[in-house]
Amino acid sequence: MNDLLAFAVEAHGGMERWNAFTRLRAELSVGGAIWEIKQQPGLLTDKLFEIETRREHLTITPFGDADARLDFVPGRLAIETLDGKIVETRNNPESAFVGQVRETPWDRLHVAYFVGEALWTYLTSPFLYTYPGFETEEIEPWQEDGEEWRRLRVTFPDHIASHTRTQITHFGPDGLMRRHDYTVDILGGATGANYPSAYKQFQGLMMPTRRRIYAYDETLRKLPEPLLVSLDFGELIFS
Repeated sequence: MNDLLAFAVEAHGGMERWNAFTRLRAELSVGGAIWEIKQQPGLLTDKLFEIETRREHLTITPFGDADARLDFVPGRLAIETLDGKIVETRNNPESAFVGQVRETPWDRLHVAYFVGEALWTYLTSPFLYTYPGFETEEIEPWQEDGEEWRRLRVTFPDHIASHTRTQITHFGPDGLMRRHDYTVDILGGATGANYPSAYKQFQGLMMPTRRRIYAYDETLRKLPEPLLVSLDFGELIFS
């Protein structure tokens, strides 16, 4: 683990505390302009997200219907009733985005894959970057909001589904995440500057309860309009 990653992990609560848990339940509402563009407004309002912290697995309850939930692993999506009856599935869900353009409408399983790969990364960072197969390198710092942010370039292993293989996370002087940059492969390389904030401590771990995501330009400066995605968290419970 390089110096910056070690500093950031400790600021967020430390590996020993993180490794004491294997699951996370998060109350979350997701909004933003992307859902209007993709003709799926309101699908992710007031949901319960549950993840495994060591394996890429996520559920969303309810999803679509009040008595249904979404089950996400990278190679398969399933909508099922709360008692486990399968309603709809999609294997190799990433392939369903081939040939799409910005204005292509999404169905609810497109939404499920996008938010599944996104939220599992967000909810496990920066601890995720210490997992086997990840490569990290500190790069030149960044100036924003009157602070100097240290930056970590992270290369994801092939078996992890995320927005793209190489991403950059910015850390403030306190070691907490300030910004997370990426492009989104399933959106044709669209840019994302993800700003975590409103940190709270949950069971000894520092977690952002607010995220705002914008595009960024060729100089890496965020484009303040439109707000592409908003994430507002309620209670987070580790187990």
